[in-house]
Amino acid sequence: MSSLTSLPLLASADVVVVGSGSAGSSAAIAAARTGAATLLVEKLPFLGGSSTAVLDTFYGFRTPGSRARKVVGGVPDDVVAALRRMGPVVERPNTYGAGLGITYMPEHLKVAWETLALDAGVRVLLHSFLQAVEVRDGRATGLVVATKAGLARIEGRVFIDASGDADLCHHAGFGYETAGELDPAQTLTTTFKVVNVEMTRRRTITTARLHELMGEAADSGAYDLPRREGSDHITTVEGMTATVMTRLESVRRVDGRIVNPTDPWLLSELEMAGRRQALEYVRFLVDRVPGYEHAALAGLSVQVGVRETRRVHGDARLTRDDVLGARRFPDEIGLCGAPIEDHRGGPDTRWAYLPDGEVVGIPWRTLLVRDAANVLVAGRCFSATHDAHASVRSMGQCMAMGQAAGTGAALAVAAGRDPRDLDPDRLRARLHADGALLEPEDDRS
Repeated sequence: MSSLTSLPLLASADVVVVGSGSAGSSAAIAAARTGAATLLVEKLPFLGGSSTAVLDTFYGFRTPGSRARKVVGGVPDDVVAALRRMGPVVERPNTYGAGLGITYMPEHLKVAWETLALDAGVRVLLHSFLQAVEVRDGRATGLVVATKAGLARIEGRVFIDASGDADLCHHAGFGYETAGELDPAQTLTTTFKVVNVEMTRRRTITTARLHELMGEAADSGAYDLPRREGSDHITTVEGMTATVMTRLESVRRVDGRIVNPTDPWLLSELEMAGRRQALEYVRFLVDRVPGYEHAALAGLSVQVGVRETRRVHGDARLTRDDVLGARRFPDEIGLCGAPIEDHRGGPDTRWAYLPDGEVVGIPWRTLLVRDAANVLVAGRCFSATHDAHASVRSMGQCMAMGQAAGTGAALAVAAGRDPRDLDPDRLRARLHADGALLEPEDDRS
C-alpha cells in the first residue's frame, strides 16, 4: 500500500466513475447534475465504450411484442435528442423481435456523450487504464491508473464500477462470478460495416433466407462461418449496412481455471481472430447475398464486442425467473422488457421472452457491491445470473442503471453517508424528477 500512496495524486472527486460506456457516461452525467464533483475515467480516446467502439444501435428503450411501451427515460432521452441535433437517427425493428432499435452514427455519439458530460460539469480523463485499487476496511479510497505521464493516483468518496469487466471490483478483491463458471459464457463479436449495398435488391430476401444462404455457404466448405444466423441492418448512411455476424468463443479452461477475455493473451488472440472472421463474412456477403455484389468493407469495430466476463456479487441478484416472471421490486431503479438473448457457442442464439408487454424491475440492491461500503456497479457487470444478465445488459438498461448509480452516489455524498444507507424511495423520487421511468409508458412516438 505504501508504494501506491507514494504515487503522485492526479485528481480527486466526490464520485469517481471507471468506464465510460452507456452505463458509465450516464452515471457521470447524472452524478454531476445531482451536484457531485465527478470524474470519469476511460481507457479509450473517446467516451461511449461499446456504444461508440462496437455498435450503432440502442436497444431496450421499449418493450417488444404487440404493444411497445417505453421503459427508459431521462439521460437516455437526452442522448437521443443530442444525436438528432447532429444528424439522422433511424428507428427500426430488431431482426429477432427484440423490440425497436435506435440506430445512430457512432461518430456523432462520441461527441454527444462528451458534450453532455462536459455540460454537466464532469471532468473527463481519457487514455487511462485502471491498475490497482486502494482498499481500507472494505472502503475503496483510491485508484491507480496508467496514463501517458505514468502511474498516478485518483482519490474519491464514492466509486462506480462501470468498466464492463468489473475491473475495479477485481482489483479491489471484491467478489464476483466469472462468466463460464456455472453457465456457458456468451461469445464475442467483431462488428463491421459495408458500403455500396444496393438496398432494393437486399430487401428482396428475408432474414430467414439470409440465414439459409449462410448455412449453405458454410456447408459448402468454401466459407468459415461459425455463426449461421447473423444479421445486417440499415444505418444512417445510404447504401451502408452494419452487421452482427461473427462469433468468437470467449472462455477456455487452462490448468483447471476459467480463462476469459480479461486474460490479456486471450483477448489479443480474439481481437485478431475477429478481424479475420469479419473478412470471411464480407466475402460471403459479396459472393452470395443479393444487393452486396458491388459492396466493399467500410470498417471494422474499434475493438471486439464483449458480452460478459465478470458479474459482481451485489446485495441482491437478478435471476432468470425474475426476468421471465416479470418480477417487480420495491427498490427498483429501472425497467427492462428485453428478452434473454443468449449468444452462447454454436451456430445460433437462444431467445426467451417476457410476457407480451411486461417488464422486470432492476433492484437498487443489484448495484450495491456486496463486499464494499462505498462502491456501486452499473452496466453489464451488475449483479445478475448469466440468464438475467443476457436480458438486462441492453444499452437502454445500462443507461438506466448508470443514471441510478450516479444519482445515488451523488445523493449519498451530499448526505454524508454510504450508498447502502440511502433511502431507495428518496433515490426513486429524484430519478422520477429527472425523467427516469419507473413505470412503463404507452409509446407515443
